[in-house]
Amino acid sequence: MNLDPDWLTPDWSVAGVGALMTTRRGGVSTGAFGSLNLRAGIGDDAAAVARNQTRLEQAIGFAPVYLDQVHGARVVRLGPADLHAEAASAPAPSPAVPRHQADASVTTVPGVVCTVQVADCLPVLFAAPHARAVGAAHAGWRGLAGGVLENTVRAVCEAAACAPGELQVWLGACIGPRRFEVGADVLGAFGASAAAPDPLRFVPHASGKWLANLPQLARDRLQATGVNAIGGGRWCTVEDASRFFSFRRDRVTGRMVAAVWIEAPRHAG
Repeated sequence: MNLDPDWLTPDWSVAGVGALMTTRRGGVSTGAFGSLNLRAGIGDDAAAVARNQTRLEQAIGFAPVYLDQVHGARVVRLGPADLHAEAASAPAPSPAVPRHQADASVTTVPGVVCTVQVADCLPVLFAAPHARAVGAAHAGWRGLAGGVLENTVRAVCEAAACAPGELQVWLGACIGPRRFEVGADVLGAFGASAAAPDPLRFVPHASGKWLANLPQLARDRLQATGVNAIGGGRWCTVEDASRFFSFRRDRVTGRMVAAVWIEAPRHAG
């Protein structure tokens, strides 16, 4: 692998598992999408997106599998049909087309790269012991309240034949607790009371508004399933405009990718 030094990597140590989250730096897109926008169809030049996606593919060594994300809780199991054994040797003519409509994916197949695309929502990466399975989930507040993390924990554990307490989980960059203004509908989705909100999760901010702690809400959900090893979640996409895309801040903006995969065995010769 040849990862950009600005990209984020989990603070875990799971032999045989690769993982990262890109930042906005290191690509060829310009303007509001500058520079490593990895999502097509949002106003950026398609050729630039294709070149950016190829840069990520070459850095990882495998072609990422992109999802058609709908802020839901569906998890898809990726298999050999999703495998690209070789990184592209030249820029692709057009951006990759999402193969599955889901907000999370898991795999047990080496070289299959599970990804989520984000620009304020929380990306969550999963690794089972001994690299038996990995997964990636897109956790905006709707998906989080709808059970996307619980579904992903269940899918990874079933694929790896392990317990939730054996998983390593990492939270990437998302909108932080000082910037995520929400209404009473979000409190209600998490069973919180507008009359007495939990200050660790919902801080009163303005009339009918609160500041929500998305990483903490994710930790709550993960811990309730039995997951104990949870890292990351300390970066705010809104507050660091030079490093991260943010839809809440800019509206017109690019998307970053969080990815996890099982390393393919290397053969001598």
